[in-house]
Amino acid sequence: NEGTITHLALRLLILTVGTRSKPLRFLREDQIEGDVWTVAAEEMKGRRDATGDFRVPLSRQALKVIEQAKPYARDGYLFPSVRKGVISDATMARLMERRGMVARPHGFRSSFRTWCAETTDTPHEVAEACLAHVTGGKVERSYRRTDYLDQRRELMQRWADFAGAK
Repeated sequence: NEGTITHLALRLLILTVGTRSKPLRFLREDQIEGDVWTVAAEEMKGRRDATGDFRVPLSRQALKVIEQAKPYARDGYLFPSVRKGVISDATMARLMERRGMVARPHGFRSSFRTWCAETTDTPHEVAEACLAHVTGGKVERSYRRTDYLDQRRELMQRWADFAGAK
């Protein structure tokens, strides 16, 4: 069933390659404003203290997945577990395994980065910002006051179109 919580979570993970499994699994509706999902810095690997919250631009397809997940929401979470809390860390990987796929969810981050490098003219800093990677030295980062949201918004829409999401 393509509309299960697990399928929806995996689709959103693919469409928002900058986020990892944990922030996605704990996604709350109140973290989304318009077409931007804001993930608290403490929920993002490698971003504590250094760069603040991470804003994720949401493509049309990602917004559609979020709308499809809303009826399943429980206790404020879009991807609740059958019992309590949220889906487990291994849930999406198990779905891919059951489908006979060798790849695992985290691999879509590599696929995205390769796609950027080989098929787009995306600046290195923008591609890395999509993946929530902290780039440059401390001094350079202290002067860079952008998270490239507008450029990332356009790129994430191109990625969603490329990934075949409907």
